[in-house]
Amino acid sequence: MKISVKINVYNEEINIAEVCETVAWADEIVVVDSDSTDRTVEIARRYTGKVFNHPFRGYKDKHEFSDSMTSGDWIFWIDADERVTPELREAIEKLREADPATLPDGFWIPRRTMFLDRWILHSGWYPDYQMRLYRKAASYWDGVAPHEVAHVRGRTEKLPGELLHYTTQSLSEYHHRADRYTTLAAEYLSKKNKRVRTIDLFVVPIAAFIRTYIFKQGFRDGAPGLIIAMFTAYSVFLKFAKVWERKNDQRKE
Repeated sequence: MKISVKINVYNEEINIAEVCETVAWADEIVVVDSDSTDRTVEIARRYTGKVFNHPFRGYKDKHEFSDSMTSGDWIFWIDADERVTPELREAIEKLREADPATLPDGFWIPRRTMFLDRWILHSGWYPDYQMRLYRKAASYWDGVAPHEVAHVRGRTEKLPGELLHYTTQSLSEYHHRADRYTTLAAEYLSKKNKRVRTIDLFVVPIAAFIRTYIFKQGFRDGAPGLIIAMFTAYSVFLKFAKVWERKNDQRKE
């Protein structure tokens, strides 16, 4: 069972060394950059000879390219701001002892996120299962931009252990990411001819806040939980507003 780790990056000089160290047990590490302007590539080359540059044309395109650059039968995908717990590493290493023919095509891994100096255990953020270890020959990428995810054609199982996610360093950075992601989502929905009514700009964000803060128990995450719920509502509003803006601009043409 040859496991290739892939890491897609852009300006990750702060994280790239530590994430490479957390997956040093893998058979190979593949890093795919998209024209970083910092020392990401320089640092990555200390850990692997397989560092590639691929112009950014969307997350799905970048994932498909990085998958194609791996040589293992199995791919373990990790972001630069994530780390592997000892329990997760042990669970993955145990898979090497199994007959590959008896294994499923993919494994779901729980992810725990640190936000505003607190582990978020509610708000719909935990356990946040991710398809991160998958059989290369049985996998494909699909989903709504910018959250395309790996899929497999066969059965899946869950692995013990966790991925630790050290997300944005500040609210300003989180806001910037929300703006970028909602633009990508609006582009996708516009191509699908999504129709946004005026009432949607009011009702849907409120529903998103209630779902996150009340039903997903964001209130149990303290002040960060309230901030997450507010940002969730704002992101939904911004996404729909951008779809409405695009439709409105088209009417003027």
